[in-house]
Order: sequence, then C-alpha cells, then structure tokens
Amino acid sequence: MTNTHKFNLLAATIGAILLTGCGDAETTLIEKDPIEVTEDEHDHDDDSTDDEYTIDSMGRLAVLSAESNVATIFDLDDGDQLDTFILIHTSNTLTSSADYRFAVIASRAQDYVGFIDGGMWREDHTAHLHDYEQSPAMSDFEVTGSSPTHILSHDGQMAVFFDGNADAGTPASVNVVTDTQISSQADPLPTLNYTINMHGVAEPRGEYLLATVRRDDTENTSVAKVLPDQVGVYHLHDDVYEQEQVLDVLCPDLHGAAQNEDYVVFGCTDGVLVAHEHDDEYEAAKIANIDVLDGSRIGTLYGHKESDSLIGIASGHGGGEAILIDVNPALGTMEALPWQPVSGANPVSYAFSHEGDAFLVLDNQGFLNVLEAHEEDGGLHWELHDRLDITEEDVSTMPEGMSFSMTVAQNGHDVYISDPIAQHILQIDLETLTITGDIELDFAPQSVTWLGIAESDHDHE
Repeated sequence: MTNTHKFNLLAATIGAILLTGCGDAETTLIEKDPIEVTEDEHDHDDDSTDDEYTIDSMGRLAVLSAESNVATIFDLDDGDQLDTFILIHTSNTLTSSADYRFAVIASRAQDYVGFIDGGMWREDHTAHLHDYEQSPAMSDFEVTGSSPTHILSHDGQMAVFFDGNADAGTPASVNVVTDTQISSQADPLPTLNYTINMHGVAEPRGEYLLATVRRDDTENTSVAKVLPDQVGVYHLHDDVYEQEQVLDVLCPDLHGAAQNEDYVVFGCTDGVLVAHEHDDEYEAAKIANIDVLDGSRIGTLYGHKESDSLIGIASGHGGGEAILIDVNPALGTMEALPWQPVSGANPVSYAFSHEGDAFLVLDNQGFLNVLEAHEEDGGLHWELHDRLDITEEDVSTMPEGMSFSMTVAQNGHDVYISDPIAQHILQIDLETLTITGDIELDFAPQSVTWLGIAESDHDHE
C-alpha cells in the first residue's frame, strides 16, 4: 500500500539541520582558500591514503533565476551564497557538465553554450585521488554552433548536438567535451560535422559516438522532415568523428536517447531502437510500442549505468497525462509504470537516484514520487514506493511559465527541489524521504543543478 507523507515545512525547518541561504544578489563573494596540495608536499609512501587528499563536502548548487539572466552558486555545506553571475543571454537552460564541475548554460536562440566553474573537482593522480576546492568563477570557454538543443552526458563525456538552421543553410554538428577540456579550454574539440540540418541527438561512448542520421527527404520516413530516422556509429580519428556504420533498423521521427552500461536506446514513432555493441560492431533491434501507448510515442528517455531499465516518457493524447514506460533492452520488453499520480498531477521533472535504484518523478501538484524496482519473473518491475508532499503553498498560484524542478546529488542520497512559489530550495533525504534542509531565495528559481565531486566506484573499494 502506498503511503502519502505530508510535512509541515515550519516543523521541518525547526527540527532539521538547516541550509540557510542569504539569497542576496548583492552579497560579496565568500572567499575560501583553495585546497590544493602540491605533489612535492607529500612523500606518497605506501602508508599514504586517499583521505589525505580528498574533501568531505556535500557539494554546491547552481540556481538559474526565472526572473532575470542571473545564475547563483550556493555552498551546500552551510547554505551560503558564494557568488552570482550575470549571464550573456536572457533565455537559458541549465545542466551540469559530465563530471559535475561546471554549470552548463545554453541558449538555443543565441547559438551559445557557456560554463560556470563550480569550484570543486577531482583529479586521478594514479597513486591517489586528489580533490580541489576554490571559489566559483565564470569560464572564458564557450562552445558555439547553430541551435544547441540536446546536451547529454555519459561516463565523463558530454555531447552537445547543434541542430543547424535550414533557412541559413547551416548544417547540424556535434561537439564532445570533457571537464578537463573545458578547464584547459581545449581547441579543437572532437567534432562531428553533418551536411544537412536536423533536430537530432548524440550519445558518447568512449572513442565512439552514436548519433542520428537524417536521410534525403525523399527517403526519410519521418513525418516531420527535420527529424532523423536512422542512427550512425562514428569513430573518433584525431579530432573528427568519422562514420563507420549506419544501423539497419529504421527509427521514424527519432527523438530522445539514453543509455546504460550496455545499451543505447532511441525513441521512435513505432517503438524504441536498441543499439548494442557486439564483436566490435553495433547491432540494432526494435522494441515495438505496447498497447497502452495507443498512438503516443516515447520522445524522452532516461538511463543510468547501474540500471537494467531505461525509463521512457510519452505524452498523452491532447497533452494529457504522461505515460511512463519501463524499457528493458536486454529482455526486449516494455512495461507501463503505474505511478498513480494524485488527481490532476502531471510530471514536470524526472531523474534516477544517484545509485540508480530509484526513479524520481516530481509532479506539478508538488509531490515527489519515488518508484523502485523489484525482481519478478526474471526481470525488474517498477512500482510506486512512496510519495512526499514538498509544498504547503496553493499550487494554483504557480507563476505562469514556471514549475518545480529538481536535481540529484551525486555523492549521497539527497535530492534538491526548487519551488518558485515559496522561493526556496528544499533538501530531501531519499533514504528517509524527509525534508532535511531549506535554502531561502529572494527570487523565483527556474532550474537547479548539483555540482561537486561525485562519488565513484573507487570510493567503495
């Protein structure tokens, strides 16, 4: 039976350890001494451990204002506002770089992708892991191209797909960048250049890139001709990706992609295309849509390297309730997720938990829905595990064009949810599903993203 927990924010605030933020856009930067230990300060003898070089921190939070072209960085250890940054453009999206050091600011209309250094990162010095902490800073590095739209990360690589522009005769392209390349302002970046524009997507996998292919309009099976309908496999040579293979399974109206440890999945009108490496080549198969989709298609996908399932999102007919689909590429199956929303609820944000054992759905009624998978009949089956009400406000007062948003910490069990109505950000412990912190703002947040030093497999050894 599903339990619904409602929390009084005042009581939670009194009873929890608070992350209190000043929220003042004029606040002076809180300078912190960089934690940088040089190699010659240590003997690196056999008794040395990673503890000598690692930082114990909850990380930082980048917050994009919905009211102005300003991004703010908060310290999650004490809730202090570290700095604010006036952005070049007024219409932006926010995400994190592949290894969570940088906040990625993208403006599709202005052909711009820029970066804010969150100030925390880790380097592998072979004998030990070495962590660094310094003040946030705006990076001079930019990635430019025509209409940056889909930005996807996997295993330390971030792929930026530029759609191009038909009216200007500008073809699509892809840049792949790592945090190290951003910090060193690498030039040139690994690049895939097309000869035609398209609303496409690319998934990086080491020295390979799986990216969309838009065929000639006379052959293209997509209804919207700007959409691709095939997937190509590209191999990096020097700084250029060269096509080695085109998968032989068509994917009409291709939109959305995600991957886990073994599979890359793309959304199509008639199902999902599954790509899998075998004997140094990629094989493709199609998982056909199930009846519950009833003409809707999966256009957004979420994956996690530790999860056998990928979660597909299909919009309901006429903009109705979203349909969540468990896609299991290893078994070649689809299954609808009965996430049982409260009345009138529709999802506004999705994410896997840090360890991939839960899938989070934040809805427009202010509920964080936690789905968990269990083993049954040789496969995973997802069900609603619990639900948390994160707001005491009347959700009908949500400012036009705004919504709740969330980000998942990559070094623990915390998720952070921004509330434009109450103008604050809540910290939620996923293990106990309780509100444990509150950062007050003096502006309505548009989106948030976690930055910091992600927990890695090495941390468990």
